[in-house]
Amino acid sequence: MGRARNLNETSRLSVNDDIRSTAYDEKPEKQPSESSDSIQSYSRDEVENVDAEEERNDHVTDSTNPTGGLEPVESKQPSVNNVAAIPDGGFWAWLQVLGAFFLFFNSWGIINTFGSYQTYYETDLLPDSTPSAISWIGSTQAFLLLIVGAITGPVYDAGHFRILLVSGSFMLVLGQMMLSLCKEYYQVLLAQAFCIGIGCGALFVPSVAILSTYFSTKVATAVGIAAAGSSLGGVIYPIVFHKLLPQIGFGWTTRVIGFIILGTMVIPNACMRVRVLPAKKRSLLDLAAFKLLPYTFHCLGFFLGFVGLYMPFFYSQVYAIEQHIVSPDLAFYLLAVMNSTSVFGRIIPNWLADKVGPYNVVIPCTLVSGILCFCFITADTSAGLIVLIGFYGFFSGTFVSLPPTIIVHLSLDARHKIGTRLGQSFACIALGLLIGTPIGGAILDASGYNAVWVFGGTMLLGGAVVLTLSRGFYKGYGLGIKA
Repeated sequence: MGRARNLNETSRLSVNDDIRSTAYDEKPEKQPSESSDSIQSYSRDEVENVDAEEERNDHVTDSTNPTGGLEPVESKQPSVNNVAAIPDGGFWAWLQVLGAFFLFFNSWGIINTFGSYQTYYETDLLPDSTPSAISWIGSTQAFLLLIVGAITGPVYDAGHFRILLVSGSFMLVLGQMMLSLCKEYYQVLLAQAFCIGIGCGALFVPSVAILSTYFSTKVATAVGIAAAGSSLGGVIYPIVFHKLLPQIGFGWTTRVIGFIILGTMVIPNACMRVRVLPAKKRSLLDLAAFKLLPYTFHCLGFFLGFVGLYMPFFYSQVYAIEQHIVSPDLAFYLLAVMNSTSVFGRIIPNWLADKVGPYNVVIPCTLVSGILCFCFITADTSAGLIVLIGFYGFFSGTFVSLPPTIIVHLSLDARHKIGTRLGQSFACIALGLLIGTPIGGAILDASGYNAVWVFGGTMLLGGAVVLTLSRGFYKGYGLGIKA
């Protein structure tokens, strides 16, 4: 028995030494004498590929030699580049979608609600401020959501997801509660634009980045379902605002929305978990990505599109009231109608994008959105305006939900750079959001609503053209190509 045990131990040690020897032969630069950081980086990226038998035997690690060779805990850590290890579904994966749904609900959902605030500020709270000045509040809020998200990406990659989630939730609720006390323009700017915008920014990147680690072939569908939360938030919050405003006033209406935010943010804080982190911390910028023409034209196309995208979201309510197309009571529901159809515009096209490719979905939807924006010029009846707004909400929804999916497709050969490239593209989009609606407000002051709709439609059509060029550089212009 003792002899058999010794032979077994010898065999196990020999197998373990062979595995180590093979690993170091394949990567001669990874010597045991290097730093522990190098060994950990090696074990994350390479040890999964040794063989299936090694994994079943817990890497055949010798208990008598715990300090020698590769650490089993590190070697079992999944790699961000190992596509085969991505669950692509399952209980915990869909829990992340649920959590991300409520992160979108309380980030982009708040952004999509600003049209109701724009109308109220122009007519009641801030009547001395111009539409352009008021729109700076909403555009700054959206700008900070994206630009702060780009900056906090490395914080997420460093493993501080929980810190971002808790701090973002706190800033969001704090800003909403402080908004209920505001009376002056600068106070609203600080609370709604900066405090809420920064809080949304801390939440946005985790809501997108975490899904790409749980899904591979279904990533567009998962992102689309999560992004539908922003549209649902854009339905519920304007209705709550409109129904409660005449009953309990602006202060308590805003606080009620703050309590809804607080309650719904419990869900992502309870169920969202990081599955895998990059093998090394990523840099804030990947400027070499701009040498890739598909990526560069992607950023430019979405920049142009987002300059014009929010014209109907910000100005359709005021337009309907001032042009006496609908009653003031019905006008407050126009934004809810637009966001309700946008729910389906983020799920259905994203599901289709997994089948035919994201470019093949977002380009035609952007073209239709641009044409619909022009159609606001001729909308002079309540029925026509409501139908137009419903269609615009559906087709414009893809423009918000598909950009991250396209970045994932453009970075399949460099998955560890997805976060960086997402951040850079968000920065371009953020600039478009920042300047778009204030330009629209200035055009409104100078030339009226028709010029606003022409401006928005032109920007969307320009974005569609540039995205077509991006698709061409990526996989060509053939209609039958999945891209």
